Amino acid sequence: MRSARLSAPRRAGSPGPVLLVIAHGSRDPRHAATVHALTLRARALRPGLRVETAYLDFNAPSVPQVLSSLYSDGVREVVALPLLLTRAFHAKADIPAVLAEAGARLPGLSVRVAEVLGPSPLLLAALERRLAEAGVDLSPEARSSTGVVLASAGSTDPEAIAVIAEIAREWRLTGWCAVRPAFASAALPDVAAAVRELRAEGVRRIVVAPYVIAPGRLPDRIAAGAAEAGADVLADVLGAAPELARLLLTRCDEALAVEAAPALTA
Repeated sequence: MRSARLSAPRRAGSPGPVLLVIAHGSRDPRHAATVHALTLRARALRPGLRVETAYLDFNAPSVPQVLSSLYSDGVREVVALPLLLTRAFHAKADIPAVLAEAGARLPGLSVRVAEVLGPSPLLLAALERRLAEAGVDLSPEARSSTGVVLASAGSTDPEAIAVIAEIAREWRLTGWCAVRPAFASAALPDVAAAVRELRAEGVRRIVVAPYVIAPGRLPDRIAAGAAEAGADVLADVLGAAPELARLLLTRCDEALAVEAAPALTA
């Protein structure tokens, strides 16, 4: 997603840019709790930056609610950051649409849309952190006999699937004997099938690394597939990993560094 500006730049004397983290939302309360913990960590890393959270569905506040509240506070410059790991439907359609609709009712509000989080070396670092926390030996010797299932939520978008496959290929170059992409929905193989394929290829130790941010229905499906196929280790979701918090700020800085960008609406 290219950074885009909805309207005029910040007026003199108005508050500085605000980072608005836009999460999908979930009926699972663990989701919002994880997003909250992540944004708290980002605030702690940069105390001078105001960081707010909004949700597309299931949770409050909504994107229009937060933008209206910021506007009432005098904010005229916002960086909207999709809390997404790939550019799929939510990044390409849902988020731009809701921002354009809300921004049209708030004259003078400038909204830059930041890139989605992935891919990034910081995400690979967060994945390895979660593996280490789960007891996985990350030494070169151990990697050479360990296979990893990189378990994504899944998407019907070919671009998103291709990105996951490329991340798996790049991660394999760090010494793992194999890194196999898998998906909780919408694409194949699923996690259980990926684990079984690695077993059939003679991989001695298999670990599952969820490439998802927060707990919920699809991460639970990843865990069920890992258990069903007998994976040796299941790591935790990325959650509020410090690398992820740093990545939020990196994407914010990148968006603000763009001097000119096309408007989302005419």
